[in-house]
Amino acid sequence: MMSGSRLFIISGEASGDLHASGLIRELLSSRPGLQIACVGGERMASAGAYVLVPSRQLSVVGLFEVFSHLYPIVSAYRKVKRWLKENRPDLLILVDFPDFNLLMARHAKALGIPVFYYISPQIWAWRRNRVKKIRALVDKMAVILPFEEEFYKGFGVDVSFVGHPLLDTIDVDAIDTHDIKRQLGIGTDNILLCLLPGSRKGEIRKHLPVMLEAAQKIKAGCRELRCCIATNPDVSALVKEIFDGFGLDIKEFVHVVEGRTYEAIKASRLCLAASGTVTLEAAIIGTPTVVMYKVSPMSYVVGKRLIRVPWISLVNLIAEKEVVPEFIQDRASPENIASCSLQILTDKRTEEDMKKGFKEVVRRLGDRGVASRAAKFALELLEQKALSGFQG
Repeated sequence: MMSGSRLFIISGEASGDLHASGLIRELLSSRPGLQIACVGGERMASAGAYVLVPSRQLSVVGLFEVFSHLYPIVSAYRKVKRWLKENRPDLLILVDFPDFNLLMARHAKALGIPVFYYISPQIWAWRRNRVKKIRALVDKMAVILPFEEEFYKGFGVDVSFVGHPLLDTIDVDAIDTHDIKRQLGIGTDNILLCLLPGSRKGEIRKHLPVMLEAAQKIKAGCRELRCCIATNPDVSALVKEIFDGFGLDIKEFVHVVEGRTYEAIKASRLCLAASGTVTLEAAIIGTPTVVMYKVSPMSYVVGKRLIRVPWISLVNLIAEKEVVPEFIQDRASPENIASCSLQILTDKRTEEDMKKGFKEVVRRLGDRGVASRAAKFALELLEQKALSGFQG
């Protein structure tokens, strides 16, 4: 009975697409007859899911930026709600993306569809009142950050820490940097700086110009510097548009690298990164990083009042101390970022202390086999429904 079960998965961002694709592969490996549809991206499609709504049309950042994207969000909401009602999947799997996903969880519960949440929304950082909604709507949570399990258990949520899926995704020893160094013309005397402005268009528009200006200032103090912008196909056109607007002088030492983020990070001495999953990727790979983040002024004012954690980067949150420097909003200036970057590049002790902190962060992330453990919990919910029926 369970081999032909239907699942629906919702992921709204690039990192969620990556992590959900690993979960899909594990689910289909254990139950080849599963039928999986999704809100997702190319990775989820490649893993074997039918994409009902492409996640790229939902990906926005900031409290107020969402209003300019209301039409595609509302359209996707109606389409998914209708699909759930007409097809009644045996399990709804949610991946982060709380604003959209908790609405869908409410509809699923009303239809008697069990709900599995993989990768917690960061309500421990802000809007903690949402935990009551999660407890009422979610049947099982699989969390990926070590401190999340205790947080949710304190509110009576059925939760298990499965480890971070990047441990399954990144094989540091297998990342070959020879080809990318050759492509970028990186010699033994050069220092490579990797710019990681984010995966969403709004992030790139706010972060990349600042990073490029910072790179110019770092270059002035480090003549051997070379620089790459690591991006993905969904946003590469925007990246190149912004890059082209900086003139010919910056093109002498900066290059755009598409679809090779891990190679670019490993080949680099330093990363300038927008806060997000990529900061954890850099930590796992072991490349020192300077973190920045900017949103609209109104989003920042509101967010500052609501956020309850002392850091924005996952690296610092997991370490419970500042391992990577953070520059937020007005402090995220080219001058501040360049000054900090030059200190890291010229002070071996600062660099080594950061790498030591990374090792402790990786240790706290758990063990490999994360997607397999998450899939096990999802399949247990399917079995419960098959054996006894599910009462929403």
